[in-house]
Amino acid sequence: MDSPKTKPHVLVVDDDVEIARMLDLYLSEHGYRVSHVGDAAGLRGTLGRERIDLMLLDLGLPDADGLSLLREFQQQWQGPVIVISGRRESVERVVGLELGADDFVDKPFDLRELLARVRSVLRRSTPRHDAGASRRLEFDSLSLDLSSRRLSGRDGRAIDLTSGEFDLLRVLLEHANQVLSRDQLMNHLHGHEAGPFDRSIDVQISRLRRKIERDAARPQLIQSIRGAGYLMAARVRVH
Repeated sequence: MDSPKTKPHVLVVDDDVEIARMLDLYLSEHGYRVSHVGDAAGLRGTLGRERIDLMLLDLGLPDADGLSLLREFQQQWQGPVIVISGRRESVERVVGLELGADDFVDKPFDLRELLARVRSVLRRSTPRHDAGASRRLEFDSLSLDLSSRRLSGRDGRAIDLTSGEFDLLRVLLEHANQVLSRDQLMNHLHGHEAGPFDRSIDVQISRLRRKIERDAARPQLIQSIRGAGYLMAARVRVH
């Protein structure tokens, strides 16, 4: 049996005590260690002293706006985040993804769906240790290490990637010089097709371009194929 310290640690950041209690009970039953804080002060303190594997972040906290917090702690913590919000404005979903959130769930939510999303995000963010797995993908003087989930830039320095950005880049590189539609990318990343108003892939493509293109305004690596999707135009060397 796993000890509490070996279980994936999920931090629930929500001032609604009933929702936090419900998530604690449900996720604990499915093998997770769950902690809860109800405000920004508690979040800052917890990030400073504990290892967190995944954060469930509500946007409507009493002492800070969740989007502002997302922007703030992305500078010091690169772990995966699922935003949970009762606000249904599409602009907030887009901004949240722009700031590095890995997924976005609307309240009220189905616990089984949330659990599936938690598992999916954690599965993607956990380094692979398969002995036969490719460890490094090199392209355009950049290097993506699959085991450490690190991207090295053209000058050798590390380029910070969110969990979602790493997974998207990996999929694009593994299908280099193939056109992938938004639905195909969503299926690779989340196991479902994009909704009619889902812009999450476009948002993450834009973020990724700013980090890997020589000129993000004129992308040469991640090319948009009108009416079809995206193509990684690069020679990829596997090591």
